[in-house]
Amino acid sequence: MTLKGHRGGVAGVRFSPDGKWIASCSADATIKIWSSSTGALHATLEGHLAGVSCIAWSPDSKVLASGSDDKLIRLWDVPSAKPLPQPLQGHHNYVYSLAFSPKGNILVSGSYDEAVFLWDIRTARLMRSLPAHSDPVSGVDFVRDGTLAASCSSDGLIRIWDTGTGQCLKTLVHEDNAPVTSVRFSPNGKFVLATTLDSSVRLWDYVDGRCLKTYQGHKNERFSLNPCFGTYNPELGDLAEGEEVEGADQKWAFAACGSEDGRLFLWDVSSKEILQRLDAHQGVVLGVDVGLDDQTIVTCGMDKTIRLWKRRPLPPELACEPLNNDPVNGTVVATGISATNGLDISINGLASTEMPSSEAATPAEEG
Repeated sequence: MTLKGHRGGVAGVRFSPDGKWIASCSADATIKIWSSSTGALHATLEGHLAGVSCIAWSPDSKVLASGSDDKLIRLWDVPSAKPLPQPLQGHHNYVYSLAFSPKGNILVSGSYDEAVFLWDIRTARLMRSLPAHSDPVSGVDFVRDGTLAASCSSDGLIRIWDTGTGQCLKTLVHEDNAPVTSVRFSPNGKFVLATTLDSSVRLWDYVDGRCLKTYQGHKNERFSLNPCFGTYNPELGDLAEGEEVEGADQKWAFAACGSEDGRLFLWDVSSKEILQRLDAHQGVVLGVDVGLDDQTIVTCGMDKTIRLWKRRPLPPELACEPLNNDPVNGTVVATGISATNGLDISINGLASTEMPSSEAATPAEEG
């Protein structure tokens, strides 16, 4: 399906934790909520005075947070599609990234003003300000138990914070020192995935401070492209609902990220092999997210559209080609992922069914 309705580039897209909804945010200053099963528009949320760069779902899927170039963070009641009374005010520049804590009581935000804020959602008040970076903060995320937060910046640094004390526990920096535009914890909380403006996506062991893997092939030199994790079964392909197959719980992790050339890339986390490269959008692919079933992928881009992709098992020779992209009926179907060998079990242990909430993709450059 191709979802249309935004009048500006779509900066971010996210599945709700319960899998029922897809939220999108745009330079047109609106947020839209769509049915993930039918693509029907549920609501258009209006209230921001400038483009919306990021969105984040609460763990119970009832509240959506949005961050905007108007310096405000707004909270929305999803069932009623109405804003909660009090916006979160305190940032002095564009709000670029958001993430809810696993309990849903704290929101972390990152801004062009170089600050990372922790907010109490119940009172709509600022709990803690972290002196995070010397350049704009482009990405934030919570670890799965909420004890740590990660931030990244165009200063080239990734920082890991103790959310209880506000102490910086670790600073990660690659030898290239390229601007870091997004960061995301792995589902098991042991690694972070980060994009940088040298056309790289990197997997870090943040405890040891080591870069474990670098994924390349896409183009990323100007915009913040937000990656995500997913899982696949290289032996069995897709399973019918309710079908039980021996060994079906053996899954491997993949990393997904858009590209400035309009393509979507999927890499095997351990081998770094490109599993898929799909022609996804006309122009930059800003956002990508993976559904609860790990078979549905949603993307968004500068072409003002949102697209839903369904993975299907196919022969290896067809594994990197889209099956159909019909602009007439809006159907977009992507191929299945090919199998890979020699996977590192320790790294692929991050392939959990519990996905952390995270910030949406945001443009790193105005215009």
